[in-house]
Amino acid sequence: MTLGSLETKRLPAGSVLVVGAGLAGLYLALKLAPRQVYVLTSRRSSVGSASAWAQGGIAAALSPDDTAEVHAKDTIAAGDGLVDHHIAHILASEGPDRVRDLANLGVPFDRNDKGELYLSLEAAHSMPRVARVKGDTAGAEIIKVMVKRAQEADHIEGLIGWRAESLLTDGHGGVAGALARNDEGALLGIEADITVMATGGVGGLFAVTTNPRTARGDALGMAAVVGAKMRDMEFVQFHPTAIDIGRDPAPLATEALRGDGAVLTNAKGVRFMPRYHEQGELAPRDDVARAIFAEIEAGRQPYLDCRKAVGSHFPEEFPTVFESCMSAGIDPRTQLIPIAPAVHYHMGGIATDSYGQSNLDGLLAVGECSAVGVHGANRLASNSLLEATVFGGRAADYINGRDWSEKKAGMIRSQPWLSMGPEVSQSLRNAMTANCGVRRNAAKLNKLLAHIDTLIEQVGRANPLIASKMIAASALAREESRGGHFRDDFTKMKDEAVSSYITYDMLD
Repeated sequence: MTLGSLETKRLPAGSVLVVGAGLAGLYLALKLAPRQVYVLTSRRSSVGSASAWAQGGIAAALSPDDTAEVHAKDTIAAGDGLVDHHIAHILASEGPDRVRDLANLGVPFDRNDKGELYLSLEAAHSMPRVARVKGDTAGAEIIKVMVKRAQEADHIEGLIGWRAESLLTDGHGGVAGALARNDEGALLGIEADITVMATGGVGGLFAVTTNPRTARGDALGMAAVVGAKMRDMEFVQFHPTAIDIGRDPAPLATEALRGDGAVLTNAKGVRFMPRYHEQGELAPRDDVARAIFAEIEAGRQPYLDCRKAVGSHFPEEFPTVFESCMSAGIDPRTQLIPIAPAVHYHMGGIATDSYGQSNLDGLLAVGECSAVGVHGANRLASNSLLEATVFGGRAADYINGRDWSEKKAGMIRSQPWLSMGPEVSQSLRNAMTANCGVRRNAAKLNKLLAHIDTLIEQVGRANPLIASKMIAASALAREESRGGHFRDDFTKMKDEAVSSYITYDMLD
């Protein structure tokens, strides 16, 4: 079968195409056994996925003193009024079993002398509940285990070296697979009954980010042009403490450092957070990010002081941060770490139900590219890896529990893929950071939308441009400040908390 001059591949009936190989995609794939799964990934491993870069760990109510109810309460509070309470309770109640499942799969979580999980405290959590792996290497170690298990699984086949560029439709309002390009430029139409987007976030759309530069919201653009509904696109989380050493992406100084007692200071070692928030360094991320941004705007370089809290234990307790600092000539055991806010996580994405199902038949989404309603306006620290496993697992249950025999895949239409090129890409990134960053206003956002339209006129509706326009348009429409979205022309929060939704046809 052909689509124009393209080579095509029809996956076996009832099998699943997973686009992306981070934690959400691989956990889903493993849980789909024995159903046949095809994982589309441009890399031979997942070290480039954002999951592998997660430092803090995975949050869950795992201690005798903790409960799912308290974890859900913290999640709801951090989300600034937009968290779906039912979804938050699903996350918190199913979370502990998912963490235990990861341990059974071989994830070497840190434990004390009694063999109990070592749980650390992070900002906006009411108690220690973050399970860590080898200090600050949780994401990398978890992904390493997931990749190994996926490679060992007979029901999983990797379509390695391919990058999805657009989604295929079935002519009945549903999705029928994806169009992909390999490293040599060849195109392949992959026809599938079930397609799951698990591609990560949007950090690569911004000039300063802790995410892989390839995380550019491509899944959002692909899904939008075929009719998928997007939710809460304006809510972008800026991590307060990216290490400010001029690298792209910026290395991350995990929030666990502040949980262990590190403090934010000026160049003289004087703390400034108590002037901004009563919780100081353990305030919600958006508050800390804005405080640090304010210090930078005032011409005062902010620093993270770990000398007393961590000191000589840095190499073994936080090896990733230690290595990043030392490579830049900074010894965090004795020196202050220069920091700046950076795009870290996108709370918005493809709108789904609690099982990952979008508004389009045959299209599901899990992980950061989805928006199930669990993060609201501001994600609670270390809930991201938990979301990937809880809702990745639920999506697998949904797929395995549904009869897909009437789903008729057929490649009817594909949105042409367009490359932006490095100059257009950098222009977009600079404009997004300047106009849709930590502090926003109508003038900046209108300027950004005009700039994106100019870029679209130059290169066409490339996926990152579509994703960026939806973020900017949603930010302009929300005339309030809430969570990660701060408008200096609308500084107050509205009494009514309402999630936003946007579709492709609303952009024109």
